[in-house]
Amino acid sequence: IMNNCFAPPMWQNGPAPGQFYNFMAGNTETQLPRELTTAGPFGTKHSTAAITTGSSVLGIRFDGGVLVAADTLVSYGSLARYQNIDRVFKINDKILLGGGGDFADIQSIKRSIDQKMIEDQCCDDGVIMKPKALASWMTRVLYNRRSRMNPLYIDVVVGGVEENGTPFLGNVDLRGRAYDDYVVATGFARHLALPLVRERKPKDREFTFEEATNLIRECMKVLYYRDTRSIPQYTVGICTSGGCNVKGPFKVEENWTFAETVRGY
Repeated sequence: IMNNCFAPPMWQNGPAPGQFYNFMAGNTETQLPRELTTAGPFGTKHSTAAITTGSSVLGIRFDGGVLVAADTLVSYGSLARYQNIDRVFKINDKILLGGGGDFADIQSIKRSIDQKMIEDQCCDDGVIMKPKALASWMTRVLYNRRSRMNPLYIDVVVGGVEENGTPFLGNVDLRGRAYDDYVVATGFARHLALPLVRERKPKDREFTFEEATNLIRECMKVLYYRDTRSIPQYTVGICTSGGCNVKGPFKVEENWTFAETVRGY
């Protein structure tokens, strides 16, 4: 006769009512849920480097609204991997968002913003988020992530039109630092495009739409020539009191005939 008195229970460490599953562990103590990432020698390891990145974003405020432009390249290291990716997004009829930095983190924050838009629609109270409010909310989110040593590696441009018709244009970086101005930029555009725009700013008035459009066109050409993580294709978001939309892609009017005179490389 087979003696089963020493056989282990067939459902050992199985789920108990009201407790967590514990199939693999040898004890029957309740285990708390943990992060799915593999813990390193000093605890859970967070990402410390961007993998797929977008380069410069440029925003210019004019007398009737804002323009936000970015090329359509997302690089995998130094490889121009994804060449048809929009990095300028329409959030609602009042807000545009341009994202630079780690594109996965841009997608993450975009999903969170879209969820807030859905919540606004569910309230059905006629109140929608304004660009200044979104920029303020993003400073809190990004500063919170930075404080937990798990930042979103992004640098964004937030533009749009307030309820009273006043254009707003601001920048928020991965540490939650923010500022607003008539021209804001991320990446290499901070060094290459800002001086071009600032030297052409009229002292007594805002840019007109035509002036801002021409500056966007010229700055995107300079960025393509000078920034190795750029391509000659870009999209432009336009936001006025009549609404927001993203147009493009447009092509940079490139001219490489001057390269024949370059020597010494």
